[in-house]
Amino acid sequence: MKTIIISSLLFLGVFCSAASQSLEDYFQLGAENNPGLQAKYKAFEAAMEKIPQVGSLQDPNLSFGYFLSPVETRVGPQKARFSLTQMFPWFGTLRAQEDAAALMAEAKYQEFLDAKNQLYSQLATVYFPLQESHELIALEEENLRILRTYYSLATSKFENGQGSLADALRVDIMIQTSETNLEVLHKKIQSTNSWFNSLLSRPHDSEVPISEKLNISVQDRMILPDSIQSNPMLESLDLKIQASEANERVAQKQGMPKLGAGLDYVLVGEREDMVVADNGKNVLMPMVTMSLPIFRGKYKGAQKEAQLMQESYSLEKEELTNRLYGSYYRYSFDMKIQDDLLLLYDRQIKTTEQTLDLLYNSYSNSGRDFEEVLRIQQQLLEFQKMKLKAIVTYNTSLAQINYLTAKTY
Repeated sequence: MKTIIISSLLFLGVFCSAASQSLEDYFQLGAENNPGLQAKYKAFEAAMEKIPQVGSLQDPNLSFGYFLSPVETRVGPQKARFSLTQMFPWFGTLRAQEDAAALMAEAKYQEFLDAKNQLYSQLATVYFPLQESHELIALEEENLRILRTYYSLATSKFENGQGSLADALRVDIMIQTSETNLEVLHKKIQSTNSWFNSLLSRPHDSEVPISEKLNISVQDRMILPDSIQSNPMLESLDLKIQASEANERVAQKQGMPKLGAGLDYVLVGEREDMVVADNGKNVLMPMVTMSLPIFRGKYKGAQKEAQLMQESYSLEKEELTNRLYGSYYRYSFDMKIQDDLLLLYDRQIKTTEQTLDLLYNSYSNSGRDFEEVLRIQQQLLEFQKMKLKAIVTYNTSLAQINYLTAKTY
């Protein structure tokens, strides 16, 4: 339980300002603001309150009886009776109930951790395309600047009789396409910002500053599959299995007799017809009681229920483990593909830039092959966009693997 308390303190984190820019900052902001995550934490806190409930004795019974017709005894008539009784479960029952409740509370905490990791994964899945849109805007703006330079050059060549009007018109069409692409990207950012802010539980039109550039961290390339065993849902199922084992012990102990201790206090009136020793003396009588659990069906049923739950959680854990490993290898393979594509795109971009420089210099001197210059320029832009897409796909797959392996930030 000490681990739970320490971990819950870590959840509180450090408040980050609205000007957060890194993905890790947004993780902390989302952890503090997301109502779904807060609901999971409240469920954990509620489960913690179950422990003192099941670890406490039953309330004692106090009863009062009044003799409508006093019962005559040697020392006087009995007028009223008070009884106080406390029942005690079989030895170890309360401890077993506390263990079961504590284990279920820890399972709830693991579910909270899984919800937090899911939120981080969702934030990353939205954040990386948002980064991509910002960088696509930068690429498109640079492309637009280059196209306008080409348009001026093509117009100048046409006016000097060294080029055709068709060259200028081709560039003009491409400029219009680039301007439209920029408008679409700006609208896409507004939509993505709204989605991102909804995960952060902020107004949909809140600003989402992006200071980081899309890149791939070398240190994140090696995440071993054995790290999947750290997934909170697997830990939660382990705890639920242990809790079911504790419930089985509880059922066994509840099938044992319950012991009780009590006191009876009887009010006795004085006899007026004679003088006797202890005349009118009240009676104090200690008592011991014991329950007789002879109807065994409910206890056997409770034990069988706990055993079946153990089997259910074990099978659920096996299924989840298979699914987690399957997802890990799928996303890991996807990351390797993107690695290969990135190497290809880097070579293609470098070769295309060299080709473009040669063609542009040739056109500047001769006024010929302008269409090829435009084609290579657009090809360069496409390679740059595909590189950004590969980085986003790589990082998104990595975010999924971070969720599967419960990587902490």
